[in-house]
Amino acid sequence: MKSTAFIALALVSLLTSVAAADTPRPNILFIFADDWGWGDLGCHGHPYVKTPNIDRLAREGTDFHRFTVASGVCSPSRTAVMTGQFPARYNIDGHFAWVPSNAKRNMPDWLDTDSTTLPRLLQQAGYATAHFGKWHLANDMIPDSPAPGEYGYDAYGAFNCSGEQMPVHEDAENAIEFIERSGQAGKPFFVNLWIHEPHTPFHVVPKYRWRFRESGLQEADEIYASVLSHADERIGEVLDALDRLDLAENTLVIFSSDNGPARAKDARPLELSYDTATGAGFGIAASKGITAGRKGFKASLFEGGINVPFIARWPGKIAKGKVDRRLMISAVDLLPTFCEVAGAKLPEQYKPDGISQLKQLQGGTSQGRGKPLFWKMRGGGKPGQADSFHWVDYCIVDQNWKLLSDETADYVELYDIVADVYEEQDVKESHPEIVAQLIEKLSQWKSTLPAHPDPKNFSSLRGDSPH
Repeated sequence: MKSTAFIALALVSLLTSVAAADTPRPNILFIFADDWGWGDLGCHGHPYVKTPNIDRLAREGTDFHRFTVASGVCSPSRTAVMTGQFPARYNIDGHFAWVPSNAKRNMPDWLDTDSTTLPRLLQQAGYATAHFGKWHLANDMIPDSPAPGEYGYDAYGAFNCSGEQMPVHEDAENAIEFIERSGQAGKPFFVNLWIHEPHTPFHVVPKYRWRFRESGLQEADEIYASVLSHADERIGEVLDALDRLDLAENTLVIFSSDNGPARAKDARPLELSYDTATGAGFGIAASKGITAGRKGFKASLFEGGINVPFIARWPGKIAKGKVDRRLMISAVDLLPTFCEVAGAKLPEQYKPDGISQLKQLQGGTSQGRGKPLFWKMRGGGKPGQADSFHWVDYCIVDQNWKLLSDETADYVELYDIVADVYEEQDVKESHPEIVAQLIEKLSQWKSTLPAHPDPKNFSSLRGDSPH
C-alpha cells in the first residue's frame, strides 16, 4: 500500500511539473506616465478628467494607494525603476539636461550602461524586451549618450534620448506591433510604455479638445483634460490588443507615474512652448494636475510629489476591484518583483535596494518592509513655512515613520505616514527618540553614497570626459 501511494504521489508530481512547464511565462506591460498626479484619474474622483481605460484596470485589478516613486522628478525616478536601486547611488539627483547643467549639479550625463538593469535581466531570462515613449535617462541634447538599446531592449522607439526622436503619440501603436510580433514568436514580452502625458508641452489634438467643448472648463483645464483623455485612449488601444490577441489573462499590467503633477510657481498666461525632443505645445500654465489633498507637487519629497497612482491587473493572480491602502511599495521594488514574476535570477554581486512584492501584490499579508526607503534631492526654499514644499534635501521612510530633512538635519519634520498620508501633523516634538533613530539611519545611508559620478558616464562635450 505504501509503495502504491508513493507511485501515485510521484505521478501527480510529474504531471504537475509537466503542466507547469507547458504554462507560458507571464507577460509584463509597465505603463509609466509623466507628471500624472494621484488625483488625475476618474477612479480617484477627479471632477472633470475622464480616464475610462485606466479606470477599467482598477475595476479588473487592485488600486494600491501607498506606492511611492524614488524622486520628485523624472530622471532619478526612472533610474530607480531601471536599476532597483536608489538613484543617489548613481549621483542622479535631478533631471538630465544639457552637459553644463549636469556638470554644475554633480551629475553624470547618462545612466551607467554597466549597471544591472531590469530589461537586461528579463532579456537574459528569455523575454522579448521593448521600450516605447519617454526615455530621459540621458537627453536628446547629448548626442553621444547611449541609446536605450544598450540597456537591454530588443526594440525601442523613444524621445529625450540620443538619435531620432519618436513622435510622442506613436507609443501605443509601436507597443501593439511589438506585442503582436512577440505573440507570433511564442515569446513572453516585457514592454515599457512610458507615455509623455501630462508633461509639458501639452501636445493637443483637436479631437480630444472637442470632447470637452461643452464642459464649461477654463481653457487651461480643457487642455489638461484633453491630453489625459488622449493618453487614456492610447492605453485603451493596448489593452484592447491584449484582449484581441488572447494575451490579457497571462499579462501583468501596471499603470503608474514617475512623480506628482507639475505646477507653475505663479500665475502665468497660457502660451506655447517648445521642447527639443517633442516639439511645440502649450506651456506650464496648462498644468492643472491634482494630488487629491496630498501636500506639495512635482519636485517635492512630500507625498504630493512622490505618492502617485499604482494600479495592477493580472487576472486570477491579483484581486479584482480591490483598493489596498496599506502596502508600502516603492519604485525600487519593481525590478525584484518583475524578476520574480518572470523567473529571472538576480546576479550574485547585485544588491537591490528594493524587495520583491509579488506575494503582497497577490494579497499576501505584509509585516512591514524590513528595510527603509531613502530619497535625496536638491532642496530650495525655507522650511517650516506654509506652502513651502521644496526645502527637503533628504527623506527616509522606515515602517510607518517618514522623516524629512534639510542638508544638515538642523530642521526636520516627522510624520506617521500610514495614519497621516496628508502629512498634517508634524510629530517630531512628541517622538524625539524616533527622530534620532531616523537621522542616524539617514546619516549611515549618506555615507554609502559616491561623492562624484563616474567620469566614464560623462559626455565628450565635457572637458574632463575620458571619451
